[in-house]
Amino acid sequence: MPTFDLYAMDPGDTHWQVPANGAARFSWEYDDGRDRLLALYQKGKDKQWDGQKRIDWDLEVDPCDPLGTPDESMSLYGTKHWAKLTDKDKGELRKHYASWQFSQFLHGEQGAMVCAARIVESVPDLDAKFYSATQTMDEARHAEIYARFLNEKIGMLYPINDNLRSLLGDTLRDSRWDMPYLGMQVLIEGLALAAFGMIRDTTDKPLPQQILAYVMQDEARHVAFGRMALRDYYKQLTDAELREREEFVIEGCYLMRDRLRGSEVLENFGIPRSEAEEYSEQSEFLALFRKLLFSRIVPCVKDIGLWGRRLQEAYVDMGVFELGDSNLDLLMAQDEEIAEQLDAERFAAEEQERVAEVTEAIEAGGRGQAG
Repeated sequence: MPTFDLYAMDPGDTHWQVPANGAARFSWEYDDGRDRLLALYQKGKDKQWDGQKRIDWDLEVDPCDPLGTPDESMSLYGTKHWAKLTDKDKGELRKHYASWQFSQFLHGEQGAMVCAARIVESVPDLDAKFYSATQTMDEARHAEIYARFLNEKIGMLYPINDNLRSLLGDTLRDSRWDMPYLGMQVLIEGLALAAFGMIRDTTDKPLPQQILAYVMQDEARHVAFGRMALRDYYKQLTDAELREREEFVIEGCYLMRDRLRGSEVLENFGIPRSEAEEYSEQSEFLALFRKLLFSRIVPCVKDIGLWGRRLQEAYVDMGVFELGDSNLDLLMAQDEEIAEQLDAERFAAEEQERVAEVTEAIEAGGRGQAG
């Protein structure tokens, strides 16, 4: 079935064209490179994997509860509309919310793939070009996996959210070579990582848990790359240049915060957007969810050297300023460990099943000979 037939809302044109700005840069220096970045490039090569093989796609998924979503997490919970919903309606609502959420993940991963390719083109240093090439492949794999999950397991997609489209467009239209790093790897991917982590750590459904854990293992490297490259570069900028980038971060963070309402879902259930946004704003669960989504962005922004007064005031206004002291290295190490532990548990279970099958076959053969 064509993807367009699965969209819950009209996605518009089949293609979105963003005018390209900036220069393609070549480097003829092939020997000089930063040891830390080259080590990350080597890790990026070593850690490539096949989403068709590593993920167990035979696992069943209930489209009406693909993530084990609790009632309290849905913005209609506790409103006048909730009591009117049948169990079937609630299942359909869960399906739409999961579809909306994973659709934004999918669109974001395609954006990350394009931004990583743009970095290969525009970044002046060859070691950064090398690593970005591995990231482009990672992001292609992630988009492939999310598309398959939505198509085969949920059977529904949502168009790209307007605010995500706006931030992605601003990132790609900017001619400065560092902006794809800042817009995509710090803001969009930082927020997505936090969302991935919250679902990964709370879902009791094995297939989405696998998908998110393995994607996050890759993303831990991507964030490390962005931090490393931008931290080095931003030390060289003037105060005025740093303030320009801080303004971009402020605007982007407000856009991302406003993106997280899922109003499109409730509109499909006949609720006006203004009312849907009000329910989202009043939900205690979703307020906490939105705050935690900045747990990866704020410490990263601080780490790369963007921490001026205006930016700090914006984070105070959003209620996320204290997240600047979060240990980002620890979070990323945990992302890697969780994926490796999941692999170990899965393969140990599969090995036990194989041993049991062999033992059973041997015993059956012995019984046959005895007979």
